[in-house]
Amino acid sequence: MSRSAARNKNASAQCAVRGHAAQHRMGIALASLVSGLVALYLHLWKIGVAGTLACGGGRGCEYVQGSRYGWFLGVDVALIGTVGYALLFLAAMAGTTERWAEARWPNTLMQLMIWPAVLFTVRLKYGEFVVLRGFCPWCVVSAVAITLCAGLVVLDRRRLARAPLPGD
Repeated sequence: MSRSAARNKNASAQCAVRGHAAQHRMGIALASLVSGLVALYLHLWKIGVAGTLACGGGRGCEYVQGSRYGWFLGVDVALIGTVGYALLFLAAMAGTTERWAEARWPNTLMQLMIWPAVLFTVRLKYGEFVVLRGFCPWCVVSAVAITLCAGLVVLDRRRLARAPLPGD
């Protein structure tokens, strides 16, 4: 094989690896963007800016959002979600750039944000379903999004584990 053919093959392989980085990390960015916007909507409703909450009746969103599970250490859970998802979005987008597509730090940073959020979500879902016996469809968006992010960050870590370290 000629040197130019080998270089082209190597460049194609590198583009494919970057494509996988973008695939997992863009999925995390998209899920965090959607869930962050939902969390912002819920927070704006709580502070009286968003008007009425578009949600089903009964023991739904207003009941869950107004409960003790809608607050953590005196801070609105939706505000925590808004800020957390915004930070996760930024880390995921930084990890899709050509400069950091193969870097491990974006994945580590996302792991440090996602796994505590998964545990926090389990606590919130327990409170919502078991303690309150309520159901907030908007809250399900966050639960599904963080679960998706957890799966994608694991896949991204596996991809990085298979890739050679820089200088190898």
